[in-house]
Amino acid sequence: MSSIDRLKPGQTAALLSIGGERSFRRRLMELGLLPGTPVRLVRRVAVGDLIELEVRGCHVSLRLAEAARLAVELPNG
Repeated sequence: MSSIDRLKPGQTAALLSIGGERSFRRRLMELGLLPGTPVRLVRRVAVGDLIELEVRGCHVSLRLAEAARLAVELPNG
């Protein structure tokens, strides 16, 4: 188990859980980030410490501090 902010661009992982405040978790779930969903790290953006994720064909940007709350599992364990 790792957090999504540790993935390299192009890597895909299965979302295990979302930590943080209830409103934060709820908003991400509304965007399609549900446990078991494949999530791909598209790129890292140096300005503002952002990462871009692809989830269900859509692109979502998160701050690194927010992304650290998303626990993922790589396909190979």
